[in-house]
Amino acid sequence: MSWRKSTHCGQGGDCVEVADDHPGLVPVRHSQDPAGPALLFPADAWRAFVTAVKHDEFDIL
Repeated sequence: MSWRKSTHCGQGGDCVEVADDHPGLVPVRHSQDPAGPALLFPADAWRAFVTAVKHDEFDIL
C-alpha cells in the first residue's frame, strides 16, 4: 500500500496519511503510528469531507 501525507501537516509531524490504491475506499492513518490502525472511509464521503475542509465549513472549537 502506498501512503501519502497531507499537504497541510502541522509542525511536530502530526499528520494524516491516506492511501489512494483502494477503489471506492480511502484508508486514513496517523503518520506517527504507521503500524497502528487505519480508518476506512467511502471515497465519496472522504471527497465531501475534504471539500468541506477546503471551503472552511467547520467551526473552530
